[in-house]
Amino acid sequence: MNTRITAPEEFIFCTRLHLSELTGLRASTLNQLLHLLQKVPGSSIYHHTHRFLQQHQYLSPEPPNDFAFWVTEILGEGELGEQLASIDTIQFSNIRALRECIIETIEQHIKAHQFAQLKFAKEGEEFHFIKSVSFVIPTAYKASTLEDFSAILKKITVDSIYFHVFESRLRLEKKTNDFSFWLETSLHEKNLADEIARLDPYNQTLEDLRMNIIGIIERGSGTNND
Repeated sequence: MNTRITAPEEFIFCTRLHLSELTGLRASTLNQLLHLLQKVPGSSIYHHTHRFLQQHQYLSPEPPNDFAFWVTEILGEGELGEQLASIDTIQFSNIRALRECIIETIEQHIKAHQFAQLKFAKEGEEFHFIKSVSFVIPTAYKASTLEDFSAILKKITVDSIYFHVFESRLRLEKKTNDFSFWLETSLHEKNLADEIARLDPYNQTLEDLRMNIIGIIERGSGTNND
């Protein structure tokens, strides 16, 4: 494998600024939560399933989601909370499919436990829907070879890692993460691309994810720049 092969299109590393914005929508019951889940913007579904990763990026998840926490701790529906927490986010390539899975999980629980829909959250403990607003910013870092790509991965911020692995795939509905897409389509490194795509980014910190991606590239290319 030649690490100096030049790609016809450079990989431009981006980062993003993130803001959380209240939607003004809130739920006190499971039925209200279910109704609002069907109408809130996708950016709200994204926020409540990825907030933990964005705010606690140096911790090692099994990341919770806000829906699972609320139904467990506020409504006392522990079984439903476990079901929502166990949804494997990585299997979804878009927010729409993730939303439908969450809705179906709640609907099935209500059918099986009719009294669950009669529980109300106390005043001040309602579920407030928040949406995630991101501004994507290109950085000064660009790569046209595998060697450059690996070197830059060691320098960029975890916000850039997060954008290219999580946000671009799920919110922008790409079939894979940006790194794998570029490696396969621009450098024709399908094996490296597939190995990176198989990583589970939800079960490791962003720093661990960075090092695992770098390790895959350096093992595959037979180089080590440390």
